[in-house]
Amino acid sequence: MPTKKVLVISGKRKTAIARAVVKPGTGKVYINRIPIEIFDPEIAREKIMEPLLQAGDEVWKQLDMDIKVSGGGFMGQAEAARMAVANALLKWTKSTHLRTVFTEYDRAMIVGDSRKKESKKFGGPGARARDQKSYR
Repeated sequence: MPTKKVLVISGKRKTAIARAVVKPGTGKVYINRIPIEIFDPEIAREKIMEPLLQAGDEVWKQLDMDIKVSGGGFMGQAEAARMAVANALLKWTKSTHLRTVFTEYDRAMIVGDSRKKESKKFGGPGARARDQKSYR
């Protein structure tokens, strides 16, 4: 029995984690079981579509992607999904040209952004802010 090629790629941004399952198909892309064409908010949809548009129709129209995203806010989730999609396309095609296209457009598509929220410390409402003193 012939084995089907299936890839599982993950992407991270802040506290959001995206897992993309890629297999041969007809170009269907789902994010949390919602087709990408009707995914809201629109700015997040456009962010996730960036690697697909950069790669071109002939690359991703022969693949089906099922992306599951959890954690973080909607924009962190969008960037995590975008990273998972870009890395999935790179791993599927093994194309150095596609890698250079992605890096020239935005390096964060492939590598990821390691910045996280700084943790809150004692003595104040936030990471750096402190309670004010009054001497009157």
